[in-house]
Amino acid sequence: MDKFNLITIFVAVVDTNGFAGAARKLNISPPAVTRAINELESQLNVRLLTRTTRSVRVTDAGARYVEDCRRILAELIDADESVGGEHGAPNGRLTLTAPMLFGTKFVTPIVTEYLQRYPEVSATCLFLDRIVNMMDEGVDVAIRIGELPDSTMQAIRVGQVRRVICASPEYLKKNGIPKTPDDLPQHVIISANSVTPSPEWKLVENGATRIVRLQSRLNTTTNDSAVAAAIQGFGMTRLLSYQVADHLRNGQLKTVLGEFEPDVLPVHVVHREGRHASRKARAFIDLAVEQLRANTSLN
Repeated sequence: MDKFNLITIFVAVVDTNGFAGAARKLNISPPAVTRAINELESQLNVRLLTRTTRSVRVTDAGARYVEDCRRILAELIDADESVGGEHGAPNGRLTLTAPMLFGTKFVTPIVTEYLQRYPEVSATCLFLDRIVNMMDEGVDVAIRIGELPDSTMQAIRVGQVRRVICASPEYLKKNGIPKTPDDLPQHVIISANSVTPSPEWKLVENGATRIVRLQSRLNTTTNDSAVAAAIQGFGMTRLLSYQVADHLRNGQLKTVLGEFEPDVLPVHVVHREGRHASRKARAFIDLAVEQLRANTSLN
């Protein structure tokens, strides 16, 4: 097997944390992956991976080598793309992911503009309220809300959002405005994206984190339905600021206990190809960063 295929398989094993994952990603058999790694280690005369019955770990030498391999593979991709001209049009299929409501409100308009600009590209959008494994599911670009774990992914910060407690003016007029977290148990609580009728809201009081445990009257699995119930005056809910930004602007909802909000949550555009991202990914990332940073709901 040539060296290019060997290092491609090695990088896939590291990225997918296993031989089986690499086999699925590359559409080859697990024994072929094993043979390739054995051959590469034999050529280099060094152990790149430590295998056990339960896991595959990269050795120190392997960790250094995989970074060089990624750079080499990325430069080869760049070289291939440059044959068509530095300013050639993006083409192929772009797969991206974002939280469901965020994707609907903010990402879809960017995607449609992107596809209108680049007619040779098609797109698949995975708008899901769960963390999608970019490597396993073949995702090129993701929008992430919240602090990012350490990873090999590249991240560009484009904004921030807050966790806000809100209710309709009619509800607050009828039931009163809470002044401190201690007032919350006396209110009707709408809980979104929770499988328990006892949500826990993390707040900050006198510089210290405080957990307020509540009983929800309405427990729902979608943010949209929680927003709708709050607008109707049923109760009080806690959501991310972008999810209710339009309703706060038009007066349908009002925030309360703003001084007790925890730290803001960053919003990042995340991709897995470094500065050598494919032309189709680079074009989308540039457009998404520009438009999301200009969005007042996120900044």
